[in-house]
Amino acid sequence: MNDEIFDKYQEAGKVAANILKEGAQQIREGASYLDLVESIEARIYEEGAEIAFPLNVSLNEDAAHDTASAGDPRVFCRGDVVKLDLGVQVDGYIADTATTVDLGNNSLLLQASEAALESAIQAVKPGVTAGDLGTSIQGEIESRGYRPIANLTGHGLDQYVLHRSPTIPNIGNMSGTVIEEGMVFAIEPFATTGSGHVGEKMRREIYSQISQKPVRIPSARAVIACIKDRKGLPFARHWLPDRKLDLALPTLVRSGILHVYPVLADVPGSLVSQHEHTVIVTADGCVVTTR
Repeated sequence: MNDEIFDKYQEAGKVAANILKEGAQQIREGASYLDLVESIEARIYEEGAEIAFPLNVSLNEDAAHDTASAGDPRVFCRGDVVKLDLGVQVDGYIADTATTVDLGNNSLLLQASEAALESAIQAVKPGVTAGDLGTSIQGEIESRGYRPIANLTGHGLDQYVLHRSPTIPNIGNMSGTVIEEGMVFAIEPFATTGSGHVGEKMRREIYSQISQKPVRIPSARAVIACIKDRKGLPFARHWLPDRKLDLALPTLVRSGILHVYPVLADVPGSLVSQHEHTVIVTADGCVVTTR
């Protein structure tokens, strides 16, 4: 971690923080899901930064990995609990941040994930373990009568790398990576009224390239050409030209060229809230880049 890299993380974080606030203010009953996604992603480029991953907008029991599809007809409705998860990058250095907007009467649920995030941030310093941070998160969420989602975690960040060590759990344990000065990671508590575990839904809108292999199908080659500048970072199906994508994308996944991110959801009828910040560990604590 030198000054130049630190500054790029900070720049990405500042852009992400400002745009996340703007985006949250656009979420209201009757507003278009697709318009929100397109406007926020456009704002990232207007600020001179780039998209680290497609804007995640996940509703109610859905916790992660949903985004708009091409021509998406959905609008936000009364009672929705809307997770807005935003990734910005500057030269590959990533800011990952999230908030939840409540269109119902779920303020305590939102408070649970937000308080859990702040508690974990206060606990960050060299020498503590990732499990210690999970203990902080779990305590805040459970004290308000909800469950943390045990099989979703925070994650380390690096240049053009969205997920690496350390893994930051949302439940306490006696082990985990020892936190060191210079580490960069996202802390993202999820609080739920449901089971505390998520499973995969059939909806699949986000992908990333994980290998390079020869591709024979023209429509699959067209996808690879469109994403070559992503450097392995995730992309959205709706970013691609509509050229036989129902054939191309599954073929690339089966070939081990693409990884798919299915929407992750708790049990039907439950509600999930999420809050997230990116931190850089310092000698005596951390710097939050996404405030």
